[in-house]
Amino acid sequence: MIQNPVLPGFHPDPSILRVGQDYYLATSTFEWWPGVRIHHSRDLVHWRHCTYPLTRTTQFDLRGNPDSCGIWAPCLSYAHGQFWLLYTNVRTLAGAYKDTPNYLITAPTIEGPWSDPVYLNSSGFDPSLFHDDDGRSYVVNMEWSHRAGRTPFSGILLQEYSRAEQKLVGPIHRISAGSPIGLSEGPHLYKRKGLYYLMLAEGGTGYEHAVSLLRAPAITGPYEVSPYHPLISSYRTAGEGLQKAGHGSLVETEQGECYVAHLCARPIEQDTPRAAEEYDGLHCVLGRETALQKVEWTADGWLRSAQGSSAPAWQVAAPALPAHPWPKEPTLTRFAPDAPLSPHFNSLRVPMDEHWVSQRARPGYLRIHGRESLMSFHDQSLIMRRQQAFDCVVETELDFAPDSFQQMAGLLAYYNTQNHAYLCVSHDEALGRVLLLLGNDNGIYREWAGPVAIPAHGAIRLQARFARRSLQFAWATADGDWQAFGPALPTALLSDEHATRFEGGYARSFGFTGNYVGMACQDLTGRRQPADFAWFDYRETAC
Repeated sequence: MIQNPVLPGFHPDPSILRVGQDYYLATSTFEWWPGVRIHHSRDLVHWRHCTYPLTRTTQFDLRGNPDSCGIWAPCLSYAHGQFWLLYTNVRTLAGAYKDTPNYLITAPTIEGPWSDPVYLNSSGFDPSLFHDDDGRSYVVNMEWSHRAGRTPFSGILLQEYSRAEQKLVGPIHRISAGSPIGLSEGPHLYKRKGLYYLMLAEGGTGYEHAVSLLRAPAITGPYEVSPYHPLISSYRTAGEGLQKAGHGSLVETEQGECYVAHLCARPIEQDTPRAAEEYDGLHCVLGRETALQKVEWTADGWLRSAQGSSAPAWQVAAPALPAHPWPKEPTLTRFAPDAPLSPHFNSLRVPMDEHWVSQRARPGYLRIHGRESLMSFHDQSLIMRRQQAFDCVVETELDFAPDSFQQMAGLLAYYNTQNHAYLCVSHDEALGRVLLLLGNDNGIYREWAGPVAIPAHGAIRLQARFARRSLQFAWATADGDWQAFGPALPTALLSDEHATRFEGGYARSFGFTGNYVGMACQDLTGRRQPADFAWFDYRETAC
């Protein structure tokens, strides 16, 4: 069986692709570096991280991008002997306007090398590339409208892409306004038996989300809505089910079995029974994840769920493929001068380079030089990984000698610049080296515990223990016992819903990512005081 979600934790907007016996899943990375996370499978059951195609500043620039902006909704395809990847670098999110330049890169293999980008357009986000059987290629994307009194999702646009000229050419067609669900985005085109199928994400990316399917005799339409509508949705389904199901992408196995990859979410409150209509008070700390559903073609040429319901299933029948598990990954990360960092680690908005993070400066340690504050959109010094389980323990060992209260380093639980919790070592004029538990709650600065004096010298260990709805920090000397530090915090602080705010009918902020945990250092004096981390351990625990 396929156990959902197949990619737990922050892995939204999946684009799935089969090339021969290999299956690839590309997901959005938003403001995190490197860009676009691609996983690989041979059986649709077992997945491993494969590559990041966006690794250079010539491909994308995230400095200054607000929270939940950056790389949205990649589309991965293979044709004409190479891989194609489309993506949006969203630069404006809150309010009426969206700045959404769309780009295309290519590579001879999934590992690369990936090209520098070709600019496509900026009319809306979620670009997708369709390769027709006549050799022509087309780009579809949603169109964004800022005009008052009208739906901001104003339709799906189609335009031909000239591979020879490396640009969009010819007329722009508005091929569909979607289904009555509305808010149509995430378009993907497919062709079967001479008919064109348009798969859409609809209903917004929250609890009313859905995957819709439309069909037309010509690529420009007119498109009719499937009688099996919606194809996938968890809206008003049982509260214990996968939620927010939408943004689908279709793949067919060599044996002709079909699956839709879609995003989903799991609220921390799913352990409490509630009515299907009750969505207030739910919080998704792990962000939007990726799941798979089996679908089948009907006699009248439509896709419908093989599970008998549009509601997504936790377990789905796996395809008739040989099992292909991957080696189990270690939980403990140690640092060595010539070893690459684990692909689970990401930085925020800027690449990891020797200017601010190094495994060579002090062999056996990861040295992070302090830079800007946790509210900066530019040069933060964070090395983080996704939280992928409700119940997990994160630990590290830190050697840090601050001489100013403006210098901090430690263990961070981070949703975005406005919402995070930070167990850090700092300096106090009266107490010397101290421990603090501080953070932001919707932009309001908090100090939940400390400052408390700790030994003036030597390494200390830091711990964050997640137990679904609560987060407890602790600390210890290098050879001492763990001591709880500060109150248990609600993990809802680090959720999609807590980070999303509307004012006057406009979004002021969105929670589109998911919680991260990891190592951080700040030096607001500008002197770049370094912090040395000996190891990092992330392990999932029993509920």
